[in-house]
Amino acid sequence: MSDSLDMNSRPASEVAAEDPGQLIPVVRSTALARCNPLTKIAVALILMVGALLSIDLVSAGVVLLAALLALPATGLDLMAAAKRLWFLPAGALLAAWGTALLAEKTGDVVVDFGPILFTTESLAAAAAIFVRALALAIPLIVLASTIDPRDLADALIQRLRLPEVVVVSVLAASRLLGLLVSEWQVLAMARRARGVAGGSLLRRTGSLFSGVFVLLVVSIRRATTLAMAMEGRAFGRPERTWRRRSKFAVRDLVAVLLSLAVCAVAIGAARVLGVWNPIIG
Repeated sequence: MSDSLDMNSRPASEVAAEDPGQLIPVVRSTALARCNPLTKIAVALILMVGALLSIDLVSAGVVLLAALLALPATGLDLMAAAKRLWFLPAGALLAAWGTALLAEKTGDVVVDFGPILFTTESLAAAAAIFVRALALAIPLIVLASTIDPRDLADALIQRLRLPEVVVVSVLAASRLLGLLVSEWQVLAMARRARGVAGGSLLRRTGSLFSGVFVLLVVSIRRATTLAMAMEGRAFGRPERTWRRRSKFAVRDLVAVLLSLAVCAVAIGAARVLGVWNPIIG
């Protein structure tokens, strides 16, 4: 009872920051976490541009360093982020390995073992690809983890004027995806308990199709109910009002300006050090 009273008495921004449906849980409310979802998307795109325009270690390194230094400001659970994003350095390392193997073999030879030949230039290219992959992925995934889907839907409808029926439908579908997976698991356990699952390949195939059919029926019924609820709440009508307003604040402007500054520093540092290697031209 006290927990529910405490939840009701807390600010709306702080409660929204603890959405368990996020990829990485947000454990505290910060200025960056309270930014408008469109601002977070803009910041991620700006940082990605800073790392995408050139294949070099300096520009990507500046963007990656800025993203790592800004992690505490996101309010994310950093331990959970390290556990759930382990595949990012693994994938970047795999891309770097392929680059080192296939890049042009110029410079001094570092490793020459049978078909494996690494030179200083190929290793430099591999290092640039490794850092660049992390600089592209980390800002996008981290900022996306701080976005509440409801806030994003409000921003898309109220600020970008997208069709609200389409946006809310996609929002509802994304929110119900986890429920669909849970119902499939419950259905599979029920069929096993009744002895209608397993056996030969033909029987398993028939059980699979029957389970999909049941799930389809349940989904259609839920979609009908959801459509009636949306109609009752006047979605798609111009006179409809909004309980939650999507607003921009000073912190949104500060976040965009800081991301632009990081992008400019990354490009400028690469040019000054003479390692600028644009992907176009």
